[in-house]
Amino acid sequence: MKVFITGGAGFIGTNAAEHYLKNGDEVVLFDNLSRNGSEANLQYLRDSFGNNFEFVKGDIRDASDIELALEYSSNVDRILHLAAQVAVTTSVVDPRRDFEDNEFGTFNVVEAVRKYKDKFDINPVLIYASTNKVYGKMEDVGVVEKDRRWSFENLPCGVSETRNLDFHSPYGCSKGAADQRVMDAARIYGLDTIVMRQSCIYGQRQFGVEDQGWLAWFTIAQALGKQITVFGDGKQVRDVLWVNDLVNAYDLVAQNIDVTRGQVYNIGGGWKNTLSLLESFGLLETYANKKIPLNFEDWRPGDQKVCIMDITKAKRDFGWEPKVNPSEGMLRLYRWVQRNRDEIVKYFPSKD
Repeated sequence: MKVFITGGAGFIGTNAAEHYLKNGDEVVLFDNLSRNGSEANLQYLRDSFGNNFEFVKGDIRDASDIELALEYSSNVDRILHLAAQVAVTTSVVDPRRDFEDNEFGTFNVVEAVRKYKDKFDINPVLIYASTNKVYGKMEDVGVVEKDRRWSFENLPCGVSETRNLDFHSPYGCSKGAADQRVMDAARIYGLDTIVMRQSCIYGQRQFGVEDQGWLAWFTIAQALGKQITVFGDGKQVRDVLWVNDLVNAYDLVAQNIDVTRGQVYNIGGGWKNTLSLLESFGLLETYANKKIPLNFEDWRPGDQKVCIMDITKAKRDFGWEPKVNPSEGMLRLYRWVQRNRDEIVKYFPSKD
């Protein structure tokens, strides 16, 4: 099998590439290397697999870049479209770049796949990494406050794919519009597209920062002695998903394309794999055997007290569910940060 990954040197892309290379598949990575840690991830793959994969430096905002890279690769079976601007806060500060990366960039990818199909009569499975942010702030959903966490009041399985979309923030708008474009491409152009609305993904090779990748950021900040700021009361809850469980979902959803074509799926930890911010600090304090000092500030606009995805549809349609629970996953992440501290610190220089 031949797999083409946009954002291939990013956190998820690197883990996906490693999975497929270990499986003996051909892999093409397409990335502009603009993301923090992407060059380190690319070097990691080169150190691990030598020249057993192709790397194309390019930008999805340039239609010719992605079209030529895909055409040159030939006989592609599967495309993971992971390249994106990924932070809500960044989208607010620079909405044009957010639009260009997420909405316009995805348009270019879909167009490249459409032309590829027409020219070579090859219809690769295109999996798009969307986000739970397409559901917006969900202000109408009741929540209740408990000891160390908030919880949904009346959604025992979480938010399902049937919920109306509500594009809150420029990031929500750009990802949501791209989400719908990818889904529609199956109807209008007959492309084998699938949309994955992903929750909080975490794991090794994640150079998380305060605005995105919060579990990795907390783990890295603790290891490097960085100040950690909690916006809100720390009781906000997310369903969290270990990155290899996500890659497994990519495999299963593609293998069942007759059922999954043109569908959208919530992909997260689900109700059984949730963490509040305070609970994540509790785990880190146990692993590090020390107290973590926290700085609390006001809630950020648009922040949800609870966001838990209902993953029932994914289990029903292609037999997927998470295998790694948060305590096991967080310990793996903690150990990865400890082992790779000298590499990680290069991307988080002291402000002194």
